[in-house]
Amino acid sequence: IDMHTIKPLDEEMLLAAARETGAIVTTEEHNVVGGFGSAVAAFLAGTCPMPVVRHGVEDVFGRSGKAAEVLEAYGLTAEEIAKKAKVALAMKG
Repeated sequence: IDMHTIKPLDEEMLLAAARETGAIVTTEEHNVVGGFGSAVAAFLAGTCPMPVVRHGVEDVFGRSGKAAEVLEAYGLTAEEIAKKAKVALAMKG
């Protein structure tokens, strides 16, 4: 699901996806602290508690460079997203 905004959070779509899958992985080109993943986790905690794995830039100082190199440096690659999905699946029990 491509949710391009935190506010307003598409709660209806998020809730439908959560109920269908039983776990959520968020990925963002942003610090995970206070970002999209935090908004998703907070919403689901109050409506439909389940595993939420946040993926993005850890709480570190940013760096600059070519886009592909920066994404790689922060683990924002398809391979890392797949790893996070496996973590979420394992958390489902």
